[in-house]
Amino acid sequence: QVQLVESGGGLVQAGGSLRLSCAASGSIISINDMSWYRQVPGKQRELVARISSSGTTNYADSVKGRFTISRDNAKNTVSLQMSSLRFEDTAVYYCKAIIKTTYLGQYWGQGTQVTVSS
Repeated sequence: QVQLVESGGGLVQAGGSLRLSCAASGSIISINDMSWYRQVPGKQRELVARISSSGTTNYADSVKGRFTISRDNAKNTVSLQMSSLRFEDTAVYYCKAIIKTTYLGQYWGQGTQVTVSS
């Protein structure tokens, strides 16, 4: 059994910063890509940032230059440093990981709310 647990969401003023973290636990052999997604009510979940096991990153255009994704392979964690936050960054943020246990599977965290006040 694998679990992803997120932390770090909250309320912040526009222009401020937040750091999200996600920790994977369980019978993990290895972790491939780790990602952050976000979703607002009535809209599809969208990719925010992704990082490969070797550290290659890619970002949604809307967050480039403001968000930074990083991971600690020894601790099975992924983080998202968010700066210069905007009202439109308000969403529930989810981490996702491709994890090898006895098989290769896709796992999601429970989500953490980020609210940016204008």
